[in-house]
Amino acid sequence: MHDLRCLSVRLCLAGVVAALLLSACSTTSKKSISNQQNAAIANTQLGSAYMNQGNLALAKDKLDRALAQDPSNPEVHSVRGMLFDKMGMPKDADAEFRTALRLAPKDPNVINNYAVFLCQRGRADEGVKLFEEAATNALYSTPEAAYTNAGVCLRSAKHDDQARAQFVKALQIKPSFVDAVVQLVELDMQHDNLPQARQLIDAYLTNFGENPDLLLLGVRVARAQKDQVGAQRYARKLQMNYPGTDQQRALAELDHTG
Repeated sequence: MHDLRCLSVRLCLAGVVAALLLSACSTTSKKSISNQQNAAIANTQLGSAYMNQGNLALAKDKLDRALAQDPSNPEVHSVRGMLFDKMGMPKDADAEFRTALRLAPKDPNVINNYAVFLCQRGRADEGVKLFEEAATNALYSTPEAAYTNAGVCLRSAKHDDQARAQFVKALQIKPSFVDAVVQLVELDMQHDNLPQARQLIDAYLTNFGENPDLLLLGVRVARAQKDQVGAQRYARKLQMNYPGTDQQRALAELDHTG
């Protein structure tokens, strides 16, 4: 009996040791996976930064590493899609965007990135559908931007009335969203609706303060209306309050060309 008890104790100890070893392996495995995932995130961020700097070769190297480290990360595929688009490889870009969307069908950033790609490739209907999906996604913090992007996409496809409706949706959500106002003003100028364009500019400047883009547009609209006094008023504010900006330089170029 004594020998049996000893054997039982040994077996119990062996079981405990085995369990501890298995637990340690599991913990190590989880740490390894976590480290790989974190490395993939870091390499994706680096790849995106290099891509934005125009260093596509180094961007690809970082994103290839990220893909090997965590192929299930939708952000890796989404950024690779943008990279392949910049590299003139639309089929590869489309495949990466679709993979990202499959992995994260509700991620608004993934949706938005693919929508931008579709619009740039002339697939406006598909792009607008995705922008609208992003805009109605509760996780998307700037639906006004998604609606404005949808409008820009429609403008590029020469669907101006539909584009206007999207810009209006954006401003219903956030009346101070200047990008949508700029788009509406440009639409009105394009269609020679100068009084409405001027009204939009002045309403924004009165309610939400000065904006260099709208001041520059104000100069253009006022000059088109032959209102030199109004044009000078917009120009003076732009020169005084936004020196050295792209808009101020554009005004100088506008003055130079007449």
